[in-house]
Amino acid sequence: MLQPRICLRQLQYLRTLQPYTSRRAYAEAQAIDHKPPPPITATTTLPEVNPYESSVRPEDTPEASFQLRSYKPRTPGIRHLRRPVNDHLHRGRAYLPLTFPRKGQHIGGRNNSGQIRVRHRGNGAKRRIRIIDFHRNAPGKHTVERIEYDPGRSAHIALVTNNATGEKSYIVAAQGMRAGEQVESFRAGIPQLLLDTLGGSTDAGMVAAKTAWRGNCLPLHMIPTGTLVHNVGLKKGGKAQLCRSAGTFAMVIGTQKQDEGEREMEGVVDGGGRAEEGKKQSERRGKKDLYVEVRLKSGEVRRIHRDACATVGTASNSNYNRRQLGKAGRSRWLGIRPTVRGVAMNASDHPHGGGRGKSKGNVQPVSIWGQLTKGGYKTRKKRNVNRFVVTERPRNQKSLSKAKKKEKKNK
Repeated sequence: MLQPRICLRQLQYLRTLQPYTSRRAYAEAQAIDHKPPPPITATTTLPEVNPYESSVRPEDTPEASFQLRSYKPRTPGIRHLRRPVNDHLHRGRAYLPLTFPRKGQHIGGRNNSGQIRVRHRGNGAKRRIRIIDFHRNAPGKHTVERIEYDPGRSAHIALVTNNATGEKSYIVAAQGMRAGEQVESFRAGIPQLLLDTLGGSTDAGMVAAKTAWRGNCLPLHMIPTGTLVHNVGLKKGGKAQLCRSAGTFAMVIGTQKQDEGEREMEGVVDGGGRAEEGKKQSERRGKKDLYVEVRLKSGEVRRIHRDACATVGTASNSNYNRRQLGKAGRSRWLGIRPTVRGVAMNASDHPHGGGRGKSKGNVQPVSIWGQLTKGGYKTRKKRNVNRFVVTERPRNQKSLSKAKKKEKKNK
């Protein structure tokens, strides 16, 4: 057999290290009581331990606001490769009982009859879909086992274990979450042990100081004003639907809360006819009190049910939008097929195709199906307005900025 060559200098260096490596460090002898512990009988009672007395708020991990990893350009595909630094991610396989294979013709953007309904999709590496718990109805403390990469979403996921039952589940990881942390869901209510640590007080500020921690899932009415949240639900008892992608968050603006004593006093008004008006106003305000105003990242302010769920913190992997794939092959690995311009097609394939040279035939920019693409085709319905939207997101910012620039030039 061929043996690897070992340089003589390396052998001499290893011989010099041998006496140091062969030494063993022995601990000093100490007097140890070898008496066995008393046996646990039916009469002995173990002391109850309150997990909320020793619980500490997780510290914010020091992370750079903008940190990407570049590589030495040994090949053309690595020259422009930029990746976020995520050294804390788990390097092994996923927890298989919480996954299932991604198979079927829908991967190529096709429907049940095999016709393409979503273009520019197909092929790519094999994947297993992770089953994410967006409801988080299980109460009690959960320990974060590890943070993993999920090929099905831009944010990272965390594998958590229920301390009471040992059941494992996947959740969307919050920014800064690390292995070993404790997270909890308070959708079922505040546990009695937590109330005992607070001395039986139900003050909103004291309860928020013990519950509104990073990674905890709470109803919206328990979250203080100004807190950043993600995984926001829309219905009472429903799953999280908003702010689930990487780096997204929403802000709790305020709760339209009112004391029950004030509502009762509104109904008792001097005069016969005004009492009914007071009751109607209290009913209207009572309906408004069911909602919490939340500002989304798009700028839209929306009213959401006060018992809908939300997770404290922002979604992880905030530098995801700053990555650079470096080459076209990585897009193909992700299942993204090439996009061809309409001008480069034939006239039978696209309205912009055909002709001599780079001309689209003096036609308005349209899609492959002939619909106007630059603001000409309206999709918003004027009558069916979403009544839960308090302030719509700002639109047409580019056109407004251009108009302002023109006004400045004219002046």
